[in-house]
Amino acid sequence: MTTLSTASRVAAATRPRTGAPAGLVVLAAVLALTAAVSLAVGSRTIPLGTVLHVLVHPDGSDASTIVHGLRLPRTLIGLAVGVALGIAGALMQGHTRNPLADPGLLGVSAGASFAVVLGIFVFGVTSVGGYAWFALAGAGLASAAVFAIGSTRGGPSPLTLVLAGTAVSALLASLTQAVVLRDLETLDEYRFWAVGSVSGRDLGVLWQILPFLAVGLLLAATSAPGLNLLQLGDDVATALGMHPLRHRVMGVSAVMLLTGAATAACGPIGFVGLVVPHVARRLAGVDYRWIVPYAGLAGGLLVLVADILGRLLVRPAELQVGIVMALIGGPVFVALVRRTRMVRL
Repeated sequence: MTTLSTASRVAAATRPRTGAPAGLVVLAAVLALTAAVSLAVGSRTIPLGTVLHVLVHPDGSDASTIVHGLRLPRTLIGLAVGVALGIAGALMQGHTRNPLADPGLLGVSAGASFAVVLGIFVFGVTSVGGYAWFALAGAGLASAAVFAIGSTRGGPSPLTLVLAGTAVSALLASLTQAVVLRDLETLDEYRFWAVGSVSGRDLGVLWQILPFLAVGLLLAATSAPGLNLLQLGDDVATALGMHPLRHRVMGVSAVMLLTGAATAACGPIGFVGLVVPHVARRLAGVDYRWIVPYAGLAGGLLVLVADILGRLLVRPAELQVGIVMALIGGPVFVALVRRTRMVRL
């Protein structure tokens, strides 16, 4: 009877808010409009009508070259990175039951950064495409180390994962700083990647990370429903027929793949995975079957808006999206900490 009563309460609590499906459609429409604006604005503004025309009928004009050669790749990469970081943030906060958790807690960003530094320092890598492979490898190894260190006999718990991630991230950050301070040439190369940017990337970078994004999204979609039960604790979830360790492994793997691919493509971009899940919960309620898609669309929207603002604030120069996100995310983070009612899971 107790188990049935708990299951009934879970079903009632996770019922989506009225209008959640419609809100998802509206958010997708806003995201599409923002993507169109991203193709139109920059150091040279192109009318939306012209943008739509050259997208369908490339004619070799200056507008067509700008749209296809520069703005379309950065818009698609920014969209993919935002979706990945938003979903990874929602999964991370759900699995750790920590409303201030960030995907970087798994050591993904620190591992990617250290691997890129080694690629520059040891192998002389200078291309964005080369950074991507080193970053993916570093993110994967760091996440595996965090998972191994944070696992006990009963598997990884939210607390041990956070502690292990913090320790591994601190160690890798120290090693990264030791290398870049020892070699000024490595520092010059690394700082352009580390600032976090979607500019200067071509579609080849997107194709390189796309398989990792696809697998990460599939794992996220598969593990999201189980997060509703995991919020009640592992004992209750087990009593209701769930295998907590299996779902946690799937969720952490999704976070690793999504964050690693995003970091590989653009460098570390902070605050997206921290802020976006709170917006998603306010729009969709507490059901992770809705939070995850909301977080993905909101993450893509946030990164595109930050990139657009970066092009306009210091026009004709640009601010990198990582800098703009820090300017936006810092005050929002302080607000989240102070307004605990907003961040309670």
